[in-house]
Amino acid sequence: MDIVFMGTPDFALPTLDAIQASRNRLLAVVTQPDRPRGRGQRLAYSPVKEWAVDRDIPVLQPRRARDDSFIEALGELAPDLIVTAAYGQILPKAVLDIPPKGCINVHASLLPCYRGAAPIQQALMDGCERTGVTIMYMDEAMDTGDILMQKAMDIGDDMSCEQLHDALATLGGECIAEILPAFAAGKPVGTPQVHDAASYCGKITKDMGMIDWRGDASCIRRTIC
Repeated sequence: MDIVFMGTPDFALPTLDAIQASRNRLLAVVTQPDRPRGRGQRLAYSPVKEWAVDRDIPVLQPRRARDDSFIEALGELAPDLIVTAAYGQILPKAVLDIPPKGCINVHASLLPCYRGAAPIQQALMDGCERTGVTIMYMDEAMDTGDILMQKAMDIGDDMSCEQLHDALATLGGECIAEILPAFAAGKPVGTPQVHDAASYCGKITKDMGMIDWRGDASCIRRTIC
């Protein structure tokens, strides 16, 4: 099976490792354009681009996933399946329709809870005791597609955001390694989400880091994490 991967930050790397270790062919990776970083504001690769360049895998970096030139290039690659993990853009229908086996996403929550941009941080700030990873089909809305697989994990009392991030990234790679063989015989059927039970989380903003020292100790700790 021919796969195109779309992702950007460190969270995506265990998923990439799982794809490369499978019997499938990774045609290319798609990631966000290089961004200025550090004091010198020099252009820097995303972690996904670094991973791909180190392995001589082609890299596509469209400014927008809906650009005609990108959609044409993706169509010429003719992937059977697209896998995404923290790519950073919502895919248009023209992209979703390219692979015959669909587009699947690694999302760091137990959907339909915490649809959106920052499920890891939000679960910590809300004091959740449990979270997990969902593998789902992508559609034109945000994190609303049918669910293929979910795996849960406990959030430890002293777990930091970085620790939870790394644990969920690893769990996402394990889920992809487990679900890919199911596509060998066709396109697996997913389970529709219970949309009435959905919750949402936006991007983390600077003002969300303001600590209310009148809160209890556990609330303050979760804000710092």
